Amino acid sequence: MKQLIILCIALILCFSCKNDVKSIKVEQLKIDTLQGTSFFNKPLIRRQVDAKRDSLQIVNYNIALKNYKTDSLNVDHIVWLGRRIAYLGDYKKAIEIYTKGIELYPDNARLYRHRGHRYITLRQLDNAINDFQKAVQLIHGKEDMIEKDGIPNSQNIPLSTLHNNIWYHLGLAYYLKNDLPNALGAFQSCLESSNNDDMQVATRHWLYMIFRRMNLPDEAALVLEPVHKNMTIIENDAYFNLLLFYKGELTIDEVSGNNSTGSSEAAKYGVANWYHYNGEISEAKKQYQQLVDTGNWAGFGYIAAEADLSRME
Repeated sequence: MKQLIILCIALILCFSCKNDVKSIKVEQLKIDTLQGTSFFNKPLIRRQVDAKRDSLQIVNYNIALKNYKTDSLNVDHIVWLGRRIAYLGDYKKAIEIYTKGIELYPDNARLYRHRGHRYITLRQLDNAINDFQKAVQLIHGKEDMIEKDGIPNSQNIPLSTLHNNIWYHLGLAYYLKNDLPNALGAFQSCLESSNNDDMQVATRHWLYMIFRRMNLPDEAALVLEPVHKNMTIIENDAYFNLLLFYKGELTIDEVSGNNSTGSSEAAKYGVANWYHYNGEISEAKKQYQQLVDTGNWAGFGYIAAEADLSRME
């Protein structure tokens, strides 16, 4: 009987805590919908937060905010507050949060890593590269660490690490600037810390595209050699399928979404880029434009398509 009473009290406290978090009025959570400008100098507009559509992210943000207010000097709380507001679409606010964190902890690589990520989102590539280069210096000689996912995959297994993410995003920032030699070096370093199949295929996909863009087909072919159909892929199916397509084991329809209800932006960019480095510029441009016309401007595939289009025009 005593145990039952204790259990009931615990459940009431738990329910009360959740209600306390949810009780924060959604009206108080507003973001600046004008986040920045695209590579075409057009406004990057984010829709306003919606109580129903964003309910889970709002709850997660409120929890992060509550933790931060409890201890604003805790690096974990700073990182997660920035991540949670970014998931709600306020990338500028996330950058502000990380910047304040860096003022407190100028030698913390995690803060540069996450701020750099959001600089990429807002097309501030030079700022992103500066942050990731600083992060590379800070992690030199230090043990790597798993980075928990803000939006967990289907198996709730974090797949990337701090070092891995720093090199990956640095490579992406260089790639978006069309600085292919530096992008290549960053992704090669990223591959060294890619210790599972998901991160292997994600990194190898960018490496393959870089080698093809650099007109190095033999080196690109070597990137594909370890890829096989029996790899264990949890979340990076688009990159995996693209690599199989490059190997000739899947058709273009199977990876582009022509035989299904749709396809991810990463897959759409990969196919458009395939046309690009195979010399079919008109088709590549058409597909880049389709992606930019219909996609999510915060997605990496969209940003890469936008960057390529801006150079073409």
